[in-house]
Amino acid sequence: MSIPETGTTQLRVARLTKAHGLKGAIKLELYTDEPDKRFTPGASFTLQVPRTSEWHGKKLELVELRWYNSHAVAFFKGIEDRSAAETLLKAILWIDEDLQTEPGDDDSWYDYQLVGLKVVRDGVEVGTVRRVDHFPAQDLLIVATPAGEVMVPFVNAIVPSIDPVAGVVTVTPPIGLFEEAPEEEPAEIDLSGVDLADPALTAQEPADEAAPVDEIETVDATAQEEPRS
Repeated sequence: MSIPETGTTQLRVARLTKAHGLKGAIKLELYTDEPDKRFTPGASFTLQVPRTSEWHGKKLELVELRWYNSHAVAFFKGIEDRSAAETLLKAILWIDEDLQTEPGDDDSWYDYQLVGLKVVRDGVEVGTVRRVDHFPAQDLLIVATPAGEVMVPFVNAIVPSIDPVAGVVTVTPPIGLFEEAPEEEPAEIDLSGVDLADPALTAQEPADEAAPVDEIETVDATAQEEPRS
């Protein structure tokens, strides 16, 4: 797959998870194997937040990245106290990346490298990758199929192989992800040895006799329901 000669793409690198201390620090959930490269002083991050957030459409500038008990903690320009830090929780950080830059890990791909690839299951093409959706829990490959879009969890168990050069994404999805699960055949009942002429099989219990009219309790329609406590 050819890489565009110029331009940039955006990479998701972290999520802001929890305020740390009283001076505006925020713990990070990292989505990059190169935090020391991505989180340098002065680095600028685009924020993915709800449209209703006061941070929608804004960016953050990193002041410093520290490590506490193996957890990454970031300080950002203008975030001076815990209250300000809490307004950013759950925000996802994105950075701009030159399209000429290849991922450092052999098992990593940029979104633009996946979009348009054929999705193959058991040697049969089932669709093409339309886009990649990023969520805190996991990423999803959105696959366009003749029946509509299918959301495929982007995990090794379901997407074991990607070959951008061949233009193929191999999937091993559970039954029902790309089609409805087959209906189970009703179990057959073995009637061998059963005498279908046996009267005991066709006998019915007599229906309950109706109570005589004079034995039916009458209810005063004007009576009021007792108040409930």
